[in-house]
Amino acid sequence: MADTVLYEVSDGLATITLNRPEAMNALNIETKVALREAVRSAAADDAVRAVLLTAAGDRAFCVGQDLKEHIGLLAADRENGSGETMSTVREHYNPIVRALAGAEKPVVAAVNGVAAGAGLGFALAADYRIVADTAAFNTSFAGVALTADSGISWTLPRVVGPGRAADLLLFPRSIGAQEAYELGIAGRVVPAAELRAEAEKTARALAEGPTVAYAALKEAVAYGMTHSLSETLDKEDELQSRAGSSEDHAIAVRAFVEKQKPKYLGR
Repeated sequence: MADTVLYEVSDGLATITLNRPEAMNALNIETKVALREAVRSAAADDAVRAVLLTAAGDRAFCVGQDLKEHIGLLAADRENGSGETMSTVREHYNPIVRALAGAEKPVVAAVNGVAAGAGLGFALAADYRIVADTAAFNTSFAGVALTADSGISWTLPRVVGPGRAADLLLFPRSIGAQEAYELGIAGRVVPAAELRAEAEKTARALAEGPTVAYAALKEAVAYGMTHSLSETLDKEDELQSRAGSSEDHAIAVRAFVEKQKPKYLGR
């Protein structure tokens, strides 16, 4: 894996770190490929029970597409008529978002600075966002004459509502951490100096939790957003049967009766 993305697994927690701080963690091809492989690895690894997505440096979480590289690729497209540059959505962004949102384990994003364009998309694909008080968010797409990608047309309206999403997409602007919290983009805002410690604490707590139940909760919420009440009730029945037959459920019930803290196995 390229050093533009760092990947580490420790005690059930996979930490994925975007590692181009000098470029504000912009997404060149090398970084996108490495990030795609890292999130796929974390999602597929049964030993991983939670994922922490973060970034190096203190200026940016991820400012989206590396436009310096992008300019050269567009010029090459014009010369050879291939139009391959925008295939990055299909080849990189979509698999990354699918792996983050579809992982059968909780994903925490620690947003340490600016999250713009696809950087915002990746943060929104996480289940929970802990945000530094110095961070900011921007949809950015219309500012470079593009439409939304990295799942933002699906995630953003579900977080802030369709009206506010249209406003943020049509009129891109910087949203500070406090406004992001008020909009629901940030789950928690913490002092920048405390972000990494708080994010790791939260992600490790999830890694020690009932993994089967967390996966079912993620699936239930995603399903309920696009199905009727009746269909969602049937889905809850299905998922509760799955969670109820897990070893962790038996452990939790026994611990409750014995007034002990449960020690989950993640299965």
